[in-house]
Amino acid sequence: MLNTLPNLLTLSRILSMPLIIATFYMPEPAGPWTGCVLFALAGFTDWLDGKIARAWQQQSEWGRFLDPIADKVLVAGVLLMLTASGRLSASAVLPALVILCREILVSGLREHLADMRVKVPVTNLAKWKTTIQMMAIGVLLVDDVAPDFIHARGLGETMLWIAAAFTLVTGYKYLHAGIVHVNIEETRRQANPLKAVEPTEAT
Repeated sequence: MLNTLPNLLTLSRILSMPLIIATFYMPEPAGPWTGCVLFALAGFTDWLDGKIARAWQQQSEWGRFLDPIADKVLVAGVLLMLTASGRLSASAVLPALVILCREILVSGLREHLADMRVKVPVTNLAKWKTTIQMMAIGVLLVDDVAPDFIHARGLGETMLWIAAAFTLVTGYKYLHAGIVHVNIEETRRQANPLKAVEPTEAT
């Protein structure tokens, strides 16, 4: 059901996007700090909704559908706004682009494999990638209004590069798993076009 607490938390992540975008047009220092706080809260709901869903046995198809959408809308939207507002240096646009391309790749891959009833589990490295990525974006949202000793832009962009490196590794693993199962399915179809697809799980 859509009105469960985990699903409402996921929806709040999507609805927070316009508010975070609005902070880019607020004066400093209120705008950057408000954006950082809102983004941190949205990121916290990403962990909390899954925790509650598992603890309260409230996993649902709505949750599986909305959760990856909410994550990608949040990350892609903020990265695009950081780029447009000049809070990312020219060199840091590259890791941001790598992260966005990976999200598109994995989304398409998951959608295709779902039709084949193949699950692509989230790896521990992917979880680390997400954590570092969210921290990087939060730091970059603060940017120039952070205390000088933090060097927010340098710190944020360094973490963004690290997240991009993890992105390439995890993206390759997902792509490799997807290609393996696509090849298996193609072989099955050629051998017996009428045979039903057996549910499997990618590793």
